[in-house]
Amino acid sequence: MSLMQFLPLLVFVAIFYFLLIRPQQKRTKETRAMQSSLSRGDKVVTVGGLQGTIDSIDDQTAVLRCGGNKLTFERNAIRGVLKKANAPEPEAIEEKSTEK
Repeated sequence: MSLMQFLPLLVFVAIFYFLLIRPQQKRTKETRAMQSSLSRGDKVVTVGGLQGTIDSIDDQTAVLRCGGNKLTFERNAIRGVLKKANAPEPEAIEEKSTEK
């Protein structure tokens, strides 16, 4: 068997790795970093779409405050951070009037 017979298979494996496996590993790493950086006061969204503010958090669970209610979620159920607790408020963009 020659190398030319295995070349299409090797190309297919390389394409599969760079298009599917590597991006998934990157997303997993980013998600773990986001979940490890969660803190009290962060506004977050869960995998179910519920938005709330973290009231308390430990290694396994996070208690979210949503409309006066407190709900307990697994820490892994938090999909993303909408606003960090210590993030500065964006300055209001003033529209310049074009009066003539």
